[in-house]
Amino acid sequence: MKHTLVLLTLLSLANPSMVLAEAQGHEHDDHDEEMALDDFSGIDFGENKHDDHGDEGHEHEEEEHGHEDIGHEEKEHDDHGEGGDDSHGHGEAASDAELSDAQRQMAGIETLVVKRQSLGDAITAPGEARLNAYRTTKVTPRTPAQVMKRHAHLGDGVKKGQPLVTLSSVEMAEAQGTLMEADVELRRMEKLGRKVVSEKRFVAAQIAYQQAYAKVSAYGMTNKQIKSLIKTGDATRATGEFRLLSFQDGTVISDDFVVGELIEPGHVLMQISDESLLWIEARLTPEDAARIALGSPARVQIGEHWLSGKVIQARHTLDETTRTLAVHIEVANRNDELHPGQFVTAVIEGKEKLQGLVVPLAAVLRSPDGDWQVLVESAPGRFEPKEVEVLRTVGDQMLIEGIAEGTTIVSKGAFFVQSEIAKSGFEVHNH
Repeated sequence: MKHTLVLLTLLSLANPSMVLAEAQGHEHDDHDEEMALDDFSGIDFGENKHDDHGDEGHEHEEEEHGHEDIGHEEKEHDDHGEGGDDSHGHGEAASDAELSDAQRQMAGIETLVVKRQSLGDAITAPGEARLNAYRTTKVTPRTPAQVMKRHAHLGDGVKKGQPLVTLSSVEMAEAQGTLMEADVELRRMEKLGRKVVSEKRFVAAQIAYQQAYAKVSAYGMTNKQIKSLIKTGDATRATGEFRLLSFQDGTVISDDFVVGELIEPGHVLMQISDESLLWIEARLTPEDAARIALGSPARVQIGEHWLSGKVIQARHTLDETTRTLAVHIEVANRNDELHPGQFVTAVIEGKEKLQGLVVPLAAVLRSPDGDWQVLVESAPGRFEPKEVEVLRTVGDQMLIEGIAEGTTIVSKGAFFVQSEIAKSGFEVHNH
């Protein structure tokens, strides 16, 4: 082998291309020699064995070292996850937020003291807003008349005794004339006195006056209007014109007429209703209707808002088409959020009650890890999350457990407080 290398070196000085060819040939020879050495692969060479063992030992040390590193990282991770105040419990934030009075006022944050109350099971049913029949009046003529003037329009708010429409009636004109004639005759009888006029004539004059007065009143004139007409003593004032007045405070819900139109008795000219207290007609199955009682608390959802009310009426006959029972829920409509004919969702509390801590729906939020939580005011202006369990939801109220009675929580603006906690670096389990 040594002689071959010397020869190649000498030839490379003479012709490099020959060296390349010779080298390729010897590569094949070397390969053949290596193949031949394979026959001795089973021989235990001490030196090689020592080297292989060293490599394996080195790899084993690296593997053990790697396990130590992993264990170290896991330990750090566990230590980090278990750190902080254990009193917060699973799924609660080991953090809080402190808000100034200005921030609380700007965000509309309100708090309440949690108390134990009873909450029934929820019975949900579709409903429709209707006028409160006990707070609604209809304005109708009692005699054929022609509309002469309008004094109120659709949607106007009116007061009791306010003029709504002026009418003119032939029948009213005759009644007014008869009344004025009877009034003159009665005053003449009174002036002559009982000594001159017989008792029969005096009583007849009184009866004629009362009947004429009642007729004019029945046709639609008020006592004040009648007395004003009689006081004038002018027979030319008996024209048959009179004004219909509002019987209550409320809003003009309808005005189905035009000026100049001839109206028949009983035609509804206007409808006045007090919309501050409306009815919700909810449709329940007979089974669900048996689970509620008159006076049961109820809530009505309008978009994202809830209105509180109570059951005041329940029909005893099934609707022939829907086979349901109608229940009337009375709700306060102070901000005019609800309008007759509007479809809503009604949630009525059943007879079966559960006792516990009742809080508003807006006070309970989902934590970042999916648990329910409320925001407790641990100190004035300082809030921290507290995990709770929701037992029942009825409308905009929740029955919960997990905090003590008397705890002060955020009832309005909880989402803002939760966001402030998140801004301060809050993470679940203090990771």
